[in-house]
Amino acid sequence: MQVILHLGAHRTGTTSFQAYVRRNSDFMRARRIGFWGPLRTRKGLFAGIQPTLTATPPAARRARGRIQFHLDKAERNGAKSLLISDENMIGTMRLNMRRRSLYADVGERMARYAAAFDGRIDTVVLSVRSLNHYWTSVAAYLVSRGHQVPEPEHLLRIAFGPRTWRDVVADVACAVPGARIVVVPFERTAGRPDAMFRGATRWHGPSSASETWLNRSPGVTELRDLLTERGDDADLISGATDRWTPFDPAASAAMREAYLDDMHWLTAGADGLAKLTEDLGQRGAGQTLPHGPLTRGHGYDEQERRVAEPRGG
Repeated sequence: MQVILHLGAHRTGTTSFQAYVRRNSDFMRARRIGFWGPLRTRKGLFAGIQPTLTATPPAARRARGRIQFHLDKAERNGAKSLLISDENMIGTMRLNMRRRSLYADVGERMARYAAAFDGRIDTVVLSVRSLNHYWTSVAAYLVSRGHQVPEPEHLLRIAFGPRTWRDVVADVACAVPGARIVVVPFERTAGRPDAMFRGATRWHGPSSASETWLNRSPGVTELRDLLTERGDDADLISGATDRWTPFDPAASAAMREAYLDDMHWLTAGADGLAKLTEDLGQRGAGQTLPHGPLTRGHGYDEQERRVAEPRGG
């Protein structure tokens, strides 16, 4: 049985993708593709894999046994492929923001998952997004969940920090050396969970009836209202449009340029560590991204698409 781990990252349409897969259960069943999503993985299935105050080595061994049992059960029930999607496998947005860094411990985390799956992981799928849009979306999401608005110096540390998607991909590849690593640009799949499904499984799933975004980032108006309700200073959120832009132009340009470098590296073969998936079909009329290989990267946000340009471009 082929085991496919879809790791996200966060803010790259994972909620929409998981809802799409659940909605097309008949299609999955007919092709003997099983699915484990957060509704299953976060109800104790993965408990004990990652170290916590209560997770001990015996707990990790029990987690491994539990996963092996369920893998064997899925195979006995006729599954030829098993798609597992849970973005929290690689970490959390809160920890990223606290460390001002992009999934700093993803290598350690994925090594533990690789051990728990006992070498049965066939494919690992990562979706990446232009860094300025990723961090903006993370900041907006966390503020809407009660976190403080990031301090300017924290935003600068994020924008000019050394860690990018290239480091995340390399860490995952080293942690799961026997697996095929596939990288899917969010700009190719935004609002198109069927394209994400194709990138992950190589199956042409049912087309989405329309562009689908679940769990969108809140806009300026919504964030200001939330801060006012909490008694915080709503003026910390500002913007000429309803899309919040917490990073200044120089910081945004630095992150766009870093993402372009990542895309060039992936397009050039990623040192043999991963494969960039590009041919995922096109949008309908009026929603089409540029043709051809993704060699320069494209910034995207739920309410605006723009071509990412290098600094000074």
